[in-house]
Amino acid sequence: MRSIWNGAISFGLVSIPIKLVNATESHAISFRQVHVEDGGRIRYRKFCELEDREVGSDEIGKAYEGADGAMIPITDEDLGSLPLPTAKTIEIVAFVPSDRIDPLQMDTAYYLSANGVPAAKPYTLLREALKRSQKVAIAKFALRGRERLGMLRVVEDVIAMHGLLWPDEIRATDGVAPDASVTVRDQELDLADALMATLGEVDLADLHDDYREAVEELIAAKASGEETPQAPAPTGGGKVLDLMAALEKSVREAKESRGETVEDGEVKPLRGRRTASAAKAAPKADAGKKSTSTAKKTAAKKTATANKSTSTAKKTPAKKTTAKKTATRKRSA
Repeated sequence: MRSIWNGAISFGLVSIPIKLVNATESHAISFRQVHVEDGGRIRYRKFCELEDREVGSDEIGKAYEGADGAMIPITDEDLGSLPLPTAKTIEIVAFVPSDRIDPLQMDTAYYLSANGVPAAKPYTLLREALKRSQKVAIAKFALRGRERLGMLRVVEDVIAMHGLLWPDEIRATDGVAPDASVTVRDQELDLADALMATLGEVDLADLHDDYREAVEELIAAKASGEETPQAPAPTGGGKVLDLMAALEKSVREAKESRGETVEDGEVKPLRGRRTASAAKAAPKADAGKKSTSTAKKTAAKKTATANKSTSTAKKTPAKKTTAKKTATRKRSA
């Protein structure tokens, strides 16, 4: 990887020569602007307003435009001679817990590489100190004409630095939240919890850019003269206005996508903020109660039938005895 900046990390009185390299790369597909009628490239050329002619990059410098429109030229030598300790140094100013950093401040990421054999020992020392402390280092550095804020942390066996936005560069949230006063019911929160539990976790390494792949397929089809892929027909019956119905449908579809079978009526709000697993177990428990109740009723019926049979059996001998007595009386007469 090509270094984009050479300097040193200032760690108290310890100086660590390092190289700065980009930690990320973009895989986005870029397009050229063309003339629609004939496909000719559209190019932007740089002209001098005073001389009305095109100029090359070696003739172009920097200038600051004042309030009156006057141009104040600024050279690279002017910027290089600024009395800043961070001009060629990443100056560590503090060590803080990582949760103190607002993700909104996170910017471009870089890898810091030890520059030369003598830098290996102090580089390793800082890396191991960061690991053991479980903290991140806050630093200031200058890059591309401005001083920046950075956060140093350990990624595997490398010190990585994330550029951070200055706190005053983070906009306030005023006017962003909904103006209307909305009340969310417990049943809706329960279904949202069930949906979150059903979706579960994901390994970020398994995610990929579907849009980029579709664009690549489109380009390949057009280049070979084949039929271009068409977007699938939209599914569903339009916008669902009932929030509960939308949540229930989402839970059902999420379970089906994971290969789970969903029976009618199974997706219900989780009473008492139960977990998804508890919700699955609840219907089984109810079924058990129902079975127990049915068993009790069946046993009661059997007992009643048995008692009735016993009663009938007792009455039958009595009737036979009476009949015998009657017959005896008749003979005596």
